[in-house]
Amino acid sequence: MAKLNYHHLQYFHAIATHGSIAKASKNMHITPQTLSAQLSLLETQLGYSLFERKGKRLVLNDMGHITLSYAQEIFSLGDELLHSLKNHSTNFAFRFSIGVTDVIAKVFSFNFLKTIYAMDDSIKLVCKETNLEVLLGELATNKLDAVLSDTPLPVGSPIKAYSHLIGKCGLSFFAHEDLADKLRDNFPQSLDNKPFFTAGEGSNQHLSVHSWFEQINISPLIIGEFDDSVLATYFGQAGYGVFCAPTIIEQHIIEQFGVKLIKSTKDITEHYYLITPERKVKHPAVQHLLEEGKKLFKQKVI
Repeated sequence: MAKLNYHHLQYFHAIATHGSIAKASKNMHITPQTLSAQLSLLETQLGYSLFERKGKRLVLNDMGHITLSYAQEIFSLGDELLHSLKNHSTNFAFRFSIGVTDVIAKVFSFNFLKTIYAMDDSIKLVCKETNLEVLLGELATNKLDAVLSDTPLPVGSPIKAYSHLIGKCGLSFFAHEDLADKLRDNFPQSLDNKPFFTAGEGSNQHLSVHSWFEQINISPLIIGEFDDSVLATYFGQAGYGVFCAPTIIEQHIIEQFGVKLIKSTKDITEHYYLITPERKVKHPAVQHLLEEGKKLFKQKVI
């Protein structure tokens, strides 16, 4: 394949951003015919069409979305280059891209990732949060350096990657002070038929908590399921019911939200992994996070 023509890529980026050749043409002061011809040349070189036409709009197809994502990164690096040269800077901030599964508590992600700025090297942290399937796809195409997840790489996954255990902890149960005081004695049986908020269906915590309830033969009254753990915390804070969170962020929840701890259990275990393309980690930022993450779990408090 011949070298990529960055002018063609820039024209494509403009069309994708504006949604039509006509709008991109007006913005770039280039005739629609020229833009259309340049887009055709790019598609011919890549071997794929990048758009589908829907009415008067051009809509990116799957290959178009991938190409746009790379184009944005390329132009972003170009902007950084110009900024550094303009300011006569010799400090190059190397880019570290990490995906975080959307079920992981924000406070844990923050305390885990903030250690990256303790590295000697100048660094630009790029963090993407979504579900594990999407993040693994981006890891496979080298758009991410690592993925932080509460589950390891799924068994049978076609993606060549490796799961590195950072640490594990139990689960803590919380409620408004009035409710927590009543439920503390005879825990966990005290939760039977009491209002309870769970993590969203399909999450690892949702499955493990429900399995535990069955094992100990109790049936809390599930009055809410939330993908966003912070939202469940707000409902618990307001006195609507009991919620749970990883023990490693127990102190933060008590101090930040003013709720009371009912009790903790190690019968349910939360695990945290860094998933990387390498079995033997060589990336300096990933090495640093693995080391600092294990220290975080030894401290047991965030």
